[in-house]
Amino acid sequence: MAANRRDVIRQALGIALIRDRYPLQLYGNFASATHSDRRTPPRHPRTPVIWSVDTGERLVALTFDDGPMPRWTPEVLTILEEQAVRATFFLVGRNVQAHGGMLAGRHQHEFANHTWQHLDLATMDYAAAHDALRRAHVTIARVTGREPTLFRPPFGHLAGSSLLAAADMGYTTVLWNLQMLESDYRDEPQGLVDYIVNTTSPGSIVLAHDTGAEDRLVAIRGLADMIRRLKRRGYAFVTVGELVAAGTACAATGLPAPDSK
Repeated sequence: MAANRRDVIRQALGIALIRDRYPLQLYGNFASATHSDRRTPPRHPRTPVIWSVDTGERLVALTFDDGPMPRWTPEVLTILEEQAVRATFFLVGRNVQAHGGMLAGRHQHEFANHTWQHLDLATMDYAAAHDALRRAHVTIARVTGREPTLFRPPFGHLAGSSLLAAADMGYTTVLWNLQMLESDYRDEPQGLVDYIVNTTSPGSIVLAHDTGAEDRLVAIRGLADMIRRLKRRGYAFVTVGELVAAGTACAATGLPAPDSK
């Protein structure tokens, strides 16, 4: 009966269409969203999930996924230092274990959890998802000296078990509302700069990568220009944690979020 209900729901929602159009993937084999795979509820009652932040200030958070790696992480760190910009790095635990030395002394940045080895949590049960977060958490805290409080699921895929694991560890789950579309601008690097500058709005969380496929160099090589142009438009660069705090303050004071870019 349960399987039949799932089939009806999938047909009613048009899962294939949704999967093609939106970045948050829906699978036929969801990891459980119930407590059936665990004996106790999470230690924390919720895990907020954020794509961007409502704020009355021109603030933007740059985020970099999948590092640290010798291939491009040092280049990204150098650009940020030259531009006096803070960012949030969603770190893969096993990469931190192997290459964490390059993060030494980078206390201006925020270090967050991107799981142990970047596997798709949406295909895992609770125990596997929790282990992927826990191993990365312990390693990031040991190497950087700070415990991460933010989590981003690989590929942006969410499922019940990964959200339960995030809630158990007290994480805020961070996605994004603006992404470096490197493959779209592989042959037009200035187009990517224009796209990011013209699409950024107050409270944006921008997804980038500091390692990976060759086309990601398009974004890295244009990063300094993006930062300079956004600064000229009055934007300040903050970590995701600072952006969330600014949004909370905005809500507390009743300030409206600006509509203009």
